[in-house]
Amino acid sequence: MKDNIDLLPHRDEIIEKPKFNIPVKAKRNNPELKTTVGKRPEWLKVKAPGGESYAFIQNLMRSKSLHTVCEEAHCPNIGECWAHGTATFMILGDTCTRACSFCAIKTGIPHTINKNEPYDVAMSVRKMGVKHAVVTSVNRDELKDQGSTIWAETIYRIRELNPDTTIEVLIPDFKGDTKCLDRVIKASPDILNHNMETVPRLYKKIRPQAKYQQSLDVLRYCKDAGLRTKSGIMVGIGETDDEVYELMKDLVKIKLDIMTIGQYLQPSVNHTPVDRFVTPQQFKEFKRIGEEMGIGHVESGPLVRSSYHAHEHVKVEIRT
Repeated sequence: MKDNIDLLPHRDEIIEKPKFNIPVKAKRNNPELKTTVGKRPEWLKVKAPGGESYAFIQNLMRSKSLHTVCEEAHCPNIGECWAHGTATFMILGDTCTRACSFCAIKTGIPHTINKNEPYDVAMSVRKMGVKHAVVTSVNRDELKDQGSTIWAETIYRIRELNPDTTIEVLIPDFKGDTKCLDRVIKASPDILNHNMETVPRLYKKIRPQAKYQQSLDVLRYCKDAGLRTKSGIMVGIGETDDEVYELMKDLVKIKLDIMTIGQYLQPSVNHTPVDRFVTPQQFKEFKRIGEEMGIGHVESGPLVRSSYHAHEHVKVEIRT
């Protein structure tokens, strides 16, 4: 196979340092950020991660200086997933250029690109014996190609070294740049995921540097290219049930294949507080209504995150 570095453009552009101001998240002592809904209910309690498989994967990540969104985003399913030898890889560093008020990943000036990261990720997938690899990234708005070259190269490398592994990508919006999207689409991931995260009314508060319609357009563009599309939201961050149903209608219009819905959990006192703890019964209702509306498959539950049961989503039939 030809070295994909030669196939991908803008190689020199992706190591430039950022030249813009990084937004700052809310201050720690802001009284408006204190959660008032009380202690977490029993259905949100999980065991602390551990075990030989968990330790093996953690040590492997450290040895290659790789990052997983499992750790960076404080995922409640990290013990379950890592114990089964699976993980979601986070490329392009561990520092994001955006300051979403729900996200645990740190905001700041990112480091320069690790040119060996695509190969390192592919080799780690191979050593772990992963059958379904999930790849995500921080936003790299300061780069001319917004990291899309590394994105494409990572998919190519995983395929090259792990031909039997299916690949899911959870991409940023790339500011809606179709040239960036085309690089990822050309690499042909099995699932293309881009999270809406929340309802349009809350975008200014929760995702101030993103646009609701732009995220919808990203999903529509990738769907029109023939990919199996996926998106996720969190609930309990200030939305209403009716707003969730309206968002579902928008996803049905773009023929989304897979949707995930999970409970928002405040990562720290610096982040938006939890507005409510949605009951398991209501999550079942979200699933029922979403699938009745026409979404191919809805994964809905208190602890559901983007990569939860991801290995099963490649079986979902692509909507046409």
